[in-house]
Amino acid sequence: MSRYSRIIGTGSHLPPNKVSNDELAARLARDGIETSDEWIVERTGIRHRHFVGADTTSVDLGEQAARRALEAAGLVAQDIDLIIVATSTPDMIFPSNAALIQGRLGAGGGAAFDVQAVCAGFVYALTIADQFVRGGLARHALVIGTEVFSRILDFKDRSTCVLFGDGAGAVVLAESQTPGLLASSLHADGRQAGILCTPGRVASGEISGHPFLKMDGPAVFKQAVHVLENVAREVLAKSGRKPEDVDWMVPHQANIRIMLHTAKKLGIPAEKVVQTVADHGNTSAASIPLALDTAVRAGTIRRGDTLLFEAVGGGLTWGAALLDY
Repeated sequence: MSRYSRIIGTGSHLPPNKVSNDELAARLARDGIETSDEWIVERTGIRHRHFVGADTTSVDLGEQAARRALEAAGLVAQDIDLIIVATSTPDMIFPSNAALIQGRLGAGGGAAFDVQAVCAGFVYALTIADQFVRGGLARHALVIGTEVFSRILDFKDRSTCVLFGDGAGAVVLAESQTPGLLASSLHADGRQAGILCTPGRVASGEISGHPFLKMDGPAVFKQAVHVLENVAREVLAKSGRKPEDVDWMVPHQANIRIMLHTAKKLGIPAEKVVQTVADHGNTSAASIPLALDTAVRAGTIRRGDTLLFEAVGGGLTWGAALLDY
């Protein structure tokens, strides 16, 4: 009997502090840095983002998203035998966010580990979980993307600090006799690590190197639109599907121009692109599951729809997945 994996529940969580472009512009102005709602929206499509408070961590956000995904799946924590967390902003050097969330949920016993592929992390984690389920190593997998990027932003660099937000999203994958995840493809090019990175590290009790996110925006844009189209075509070819078979494209919510440019090159209409970037900003590894849960709970995405996930992040890393929801 063939074994497949299928998403049976989604969940998400945003910190309550919603920050508008005008509020962010006022914060930057105190340091003599000029920006505006018009400037940000024109270049990114972002109008708001959510930032955590001083006492909230990425484990806190991930735990709440996981609980909502479990509730949607009709499962309890003890049903989960694999937890994978995609994050670039873990609570600790170790143990992993996955282990910490496992402990919070009371789901001990199964495997738990983090994946670090920055904004492509959720696609990486989903692909790994799918292989565990297909291989019979797990029956129910919890895949979480959770980020607190506000902690690594330089609020004196308007080219980066206006882009990112905090949040978490999660899905429950379950063993199925019918295909759910149809195909995925993952890539990386470490030669381009310098165009998007946070090169700081802890050494001898202090931060060594640069502690904030650094990005060469034009270089990232150029690479993103190229690799995202290619990897999307890869998963469509692997699954024997065409762009017109896609009901909803759920991209990494990095920048509205990248999202819509990629969709146009694939021949996918803009109205079939799930867009949450205006309200959430770029939440890195959390952005795809967060956008997915938002669309599912709004009734936009329904059972039986064919979904295309795609993302590109620091590394560079990129990937895509095609699935029947």
